[in-house]
Amino acid sequence: MSITRRRLLGAMAAGSGGLLLSGCDKINALPSVRSALKSAEGLTMRSQRIIAGRDALAPEFTAADLSPVFRSNGTFQPAGAAYEAHRLAGFADWRLSIGGLVQRPLSLSMTQIRSLPARTQITRHDCVEGWSAIGQWTGVPLKLLLDMAGLRTGARYLIFRCADRYGAMPYYESIDLIDAFHPQTIMAWGLNGALLPVGNGAPIRLRVERQLGYKHAKYVEHIHAVASLSEYGLGKGGYWEDHHDYAWYAGI
Repeated sequence: MSITRRRLLGAMAAGSGGLLLSGCDKINALPSVRSALKSAEGLTMRSQRIIAGRDALAPEFTAADLSPVFRSNGTFQPAGAAYEAHRLAGFADWRLSIGGLVQRPLSLSMTQIRSLPARTQITRHDCVEGWSAIGQWTGVPLKLLLDMAGLRTGARYLIFRCADRYGAMPYYESIDLIDAFHPQTIMAWGLNGALLPVGNGAPIRLRVERQLGYKHAKYVEHIHAVASLSEYGLGKGGYWEDHHDYAWYAGI
């Protein structure tokens, strides 16, 4: 985690009497904390991409470092009959679509996705509430899917729409193409040598290893390539960014 964000998270714990939030996906921090994180956004992004480099890797670990339990937080299972039917069927009919500014829109089953070349990485998940866990993730590199779809001129961001709902809208998040093509950015379908559990985002979730946990969208159904973040939601790039003023770039 960057020094800037470590200091901010430490200040958050101290300033709130050691209060921890209920989960990365259920953030309800003090306004002063949101303001501090927001003010550090540009500095964090510049330090990662200029000083560390656009392709700098997040630390990777060994099997001996795995956390005994990789906790689930936020949504534990999307509500509704549709997701429950998918779960009972082992996600046999679940499809991940890729559309928007692409040359070849895709709709892939989990069988197809799991048959693609995969990357396995052991990384640390850092939550904005202050806890961390190390897990082994397996999934298809997002770059491979984007190469299959073929981005069109003008595409700058990817928006991830998910099966879990917050109010009237599906949960959503976004990243830019620098993080999308990063070698450690994967659409993960496995955790610790087994298929991804429901509580951790089954059947497929985003892992964008150089950002905090709330950017790692779970239960992903659709990926849309867009020219501007203004094309979805309130234009700030994610549910928590739009409705709770969290930083769009949550680099660590």
